[in-house]
Amino acid sequence: MSKGEVFIGLGANLGNPRETFDASLIHLEADKCQILKKSSLYPSHPYGFIDQPDFLNAAIEIETSLSPLNLLKKLQDIEKILGKKVIRENGPRVIDLDLLLYKKIILEKECLKLPHPSITERDFVLKPLFEIAPNFLHPVNKYSMKSLLGNVKERYQKGKTIPWE
Repeated sequence: MSKGEVFIGLGANLGNPRETFDASLIHLEADKCQILKKSSLYPSHPYGFIDQPDFLNAAIEIETSLSPLNLLKKLQDIEKILGKKVIRENGPRVIDLDLLLYKKIILEKECLKLPHPSITERDFVLKPLFEIAPNFLHPVNKYSMKSLLGNVKERYQKGKTIPWE
């Protein structure tokens, strides 16, 4: 298996998303995760519930010895530490950490589906993934992130990307 190839999506529209994203990385690195790549920050319109502030989205690639389910638990713990409260589905949030892809693993559990089922539909997920892994193949449909991005409608993107330094 290749090094890395574990991708996490980050999103937030409350507080200071850039600071919250940085704090997320510190927590990940403190627990068996090495950050290999991080995308730029992508402003986007809200998905689903639209009466809320715009989001910032990003993606990271990590190397980890945690299993997919243990990594999911770690991401949920980090969200809790950073103050995530789910007010409503697709509602405003301080942080959202989604396990998008874990190598080539296909998993169907109630608590975790891999690859994340919405990757192919959302430009705010595909654009950051394309930036850091354009040739990574979706484990189910075998299309690269580049191909998937070329086939998705740009619906949520808002404005220019912002460097994540």
